[in-house]
Amino acid sequence: MIFSAPATIHRLAVCAVAGLMALGLSACSDSSHTTTGIDAGSAAPVVSTETTGSIVSTAMAAEVPTPDGTVDMAAVMAPGPLKDMAMGSQDAPVTIVEYMSMTCPHCADFHANTLPVIKENYVDTGKVRLIVREFPFDPRAAAAVMLARCAPEDQFFPMVQVLLEQQSTWATAQDAVGALLQIARLAGFTQETFQTCLTNQQLLDDVNAVRNRAASEFGVQSTPTFLINGNRYSGNMSVEDMSALIDSLL
Repeated sequence: MIFSAPATIHRLAVCAVAGLMALGLSACSDSSHTTTGIDAGSAAPVVSTETTGSIVSTAMAAEVPTPDGTVDMAAVMAPGPLKDMAMGSQDAPVTIVEYMSMTCPHCADFHANTLPVIKENYVDTGKVRLIVREFPFDPRAAAAVMLARCAPEDQFFPMVQVLLEQQSTWATAQDAVGALLQIARLAGFTQETFQTCLTNQQLLDDVNAVRNRAASEFGVQSTPTFLINGNRYSGNMSVEDMSALIDSLL
C-alpha cells in the first residue's frame, strides 16, 4: 500500500499519489505563439507520430515567427538542479530549450506532429540541439515528468513520448494513479519503484526549482515555451514555423 508521506511532500503525495484531485489539463499556450493562460477546455491532442514518404522542409511557405522577448542564453544554459535531457550535437548552431508540461495538450501536439520532423531534418543532421525542461502546471504533470526522470536516462525521451501519447488516459482520469502506474509498468516500474519515485521529495523540489527559475529569470509563463538562440517564443509551433525559424538562424 502507499506509505504515509510527511507534510513536506503533501503537494505531490496527496494530490498525485493519493489521486484526490481530478484536475483538468494544464495551462498552455495556443498555437499562435502568444500566452493565453488557462486552456482547460482544449480538445484532446492528435498524438499520431506516423509519417509517410520523405520529409521535405516547407519553411519557405511560412514566415519566421516573431519572438515575444529575449533571454540571456548563457544564463539559460547554466547548470540547474536537474541534468538537462537533450538530443542533438552540443556543437549545433541552434539550441532550442523547450519548457513543457506533461498535461498540456499543445505540448503533446508539438511532440507528436512537429518534433519528429524537426528531429529528422535538423537534430539528426547536427543543426539543432533540443533540450526539454520541466514546467508542470499541476500535480499530475509533476508526477508524470518525475516518472520520466526516474526511468533509466536513455528512456527519458521514450517515456515522455508515451506519456504524452497517452495523455488523455491519465491527465483527466478519475484514477490518475492507476492510469500512470499502468503506463509505468510497461517501462519496467514496479509498485514499489513507482511509489518511491512519486514520493521523492528532492526530485519534486528540483522539478519545481526548474519551473520557478524559468518563470522568474526567463519569463516563461505558459507551455510550450521555446528559448531559441536568445529569443523566447510562447506557444506551439508547426513544422513550417519552426523550420522557418531554424533556417533563419543557420
